[in-house]
Amino acid sequence: MFRGTFTALVTPFRESAIDFTALRNLIESQIAAGIDGIIAVGTTGESPTLTHDERKGVIRCAIETANKRCLVLAGTGSYSTREAIAATEEAEKLGVDGALLVSPYYNKPSQEGLFRHFSARWREFRAIARMLCQSRKLGETWIG
Repeated sequence: MFRGTFTALVTPFRESAIDFTALRNLIESQIAAGIDGIIAVGTTGESPTLTHDERKGVIRCAIETANKRCLVLAGTGSYSTREAIAATEEAEKLGVDGALLVSPYYNKPSQEGLFRHFSARWREFRAIARMLCQSRKLGETWIG
């Protein structure tokens, strides 16, 4: 399902609030450049610092702005498997094309722990596509 280039979007702010006009402009510029997909609230999108309502707002804005002109993935990572499942469920309800699954950042689970974290999320969500993400900069355990 995933082919081509996907841009992991930043979440623009102005005076301590999400700047949705700037976010829409950023998405439009990516689409105009021929991007295949965008990733909202991923690890570069300030996801750990956003409230649940802000996360939903960014995802909703991405879906509405993209308007089927490119794929929209939502980052649904969390320190907690339960929270990651809830974030994936919410993103699915909002209508994303897929979820970006990142290993628990800053936690250092064993390979067995990673397997359990990802397999729980695989079982729960069969309707949307999933992409694994690895980022050594977040101090994660390497997906092996």
